[in-house]
Amino acid sequence: MRNALVGAVLAMAVVGGSPVRGADIAAGKEKAELCVGCHGEGGISQMENIPSLAAQPDLFIQWQLVFFRAGTRKNEQMQPIVEQLNNDDIRNLGAYYASLPPKAPKPDDNPDLSTKGAQAAVGRRCASCHMDTFAGTKAVARVAGQREEYLVKALREYKSGARSGGAMAAMADVAFPLSEEEIEALAHYLAHL
Repeated sequence: MRNALVGAVLAMAVVGGSPVRGADIAAGKEKAELCVGCHGEGGISQMENIPSLAAQPDLFIQWQLVFFRAGTRKNEQMQPIVEQLNNDDIRNLGAYYASLPPKAPKPDDNPDLSTKGAQAAVGRRCASCHMDTFAGTKAVARVAGQREEYLVKALREYKSGARSGGAMAAMADVAFPLSEEEIEALAHYLAHL
């Protein structure tokens, strides 16, 4: 409860602080140099289980950084980095990553698995939050073109409850009933969009 309250207060400071200042994409690009080692040049990750950040919605990036900074989302590698970020840094990083083009889709090497994934996406109503194109919106992640193994990891974490709290509660409800086959099919389908 305390972490949720701290996260909400910090989020309000980021999103609703006064006076409201516009984001500085150039400053975000400069600050993103801290992120390149894991999340890749131009926000396109080359590392297993590390998400690509290019074309993620601005508010999604901001909220995730706030969750990491508040400790409501935990990651040993992220913690020391986000502790250095102030509210302007978070706002600028969100704008920078949102301004980048998404990763080009790879050819689908298993269209049958993608068909099963598309069916699972419809059955689980994934588009109701992630949009019809799965490009995300506002504080909802872009999952189209995301790294396949990262999507599998994230869905497993939501299913097990390892990733929870705040705005992520809806994903835990959606992921809990997923079978391992559905998780793999969804991840494959979304990664190849």
